[in-house]
Amino acid sequence: MGVRLMVVDDHRLLAEALASALKLRGHRVLAAAAPAAGAAELVIARAPEVCLLGTATPAEPGTFDPVAKIKRERPQVAVLVLGPVPSPRGIAAAFAAGASGYVRHDERIEGVERAIMKARAGEAAVAPQLLQGAFSELLNPAAQPDDEGRRLLRMLTPREVEVLVRVADGEDTRLIAAGMGIAPSTARTHVQRVLMKLGVGSRLEAAALAARTGLLDHAGPFHPTAGRASENGVERGP
Repeated sequence: MGVRLMVVDDHRLLAEALASALKLRGHRVLAAAAPAAGAAELVIARAPEVCLLGTATPAEPGTFDPVAKIKRERPQVAVLVLGPVPSPRGIAAAFAAGASGYVRHDERIEGVERAIMKARAGEAAVAPQLLQGAFSELLNPAAQPDDEGRRLLRMLTPREVEVLVRVADGEDTRLIAAGMGIAPSTARTHVQRVLMKLGVGSRLEAAALAARTGLLDHAGPFHPTAGRASENGVERGP
């Protein structure tokens, strides 16, 4: 007996292709596509047995808010998240929101159908290795970005933090040197030390790491005039 289901994804071509494939296998597909913002309302209104809810960003905050809303309004609807290879944190967040399972975008149609049948039966529909990773994340959560940022910040001297702030602002060696009152060669040395301590290979990577971990949020104000350079390029600090 076919399942009464919905495929909801803001990528219409993907949603319609999957819906067509499921129809050929005897399932009753109620809808094929909808923008992410209206996904929950559409599912609540149509109340299928199973909903395949697409996402491109399983690790982003708020991604699974529609899942939680659907489960509040229609607890009998089994929601399967359809997305890319997730992190353990993404899987854990999906289940925490009330999802019945997670199906990868590259899964074969037979695997999608098995997940649908499991979800309708009230079983967890997720690959064992993904489920194991989610449990590991819940039991042993990785350091949050805030914690990682503080850890990295402790590795840098105040002068190196100022250099990193300037790097993150897009300043080149000449501007860093002028802004800090030091020789370009000294500024270049500071930049290299920052890259080495952060374990990155470029200024772009350093700026991205600082943004991702919130490192600079904890840096506090720096004083661009704290150091000056002598004519031979040797710093004189306070």
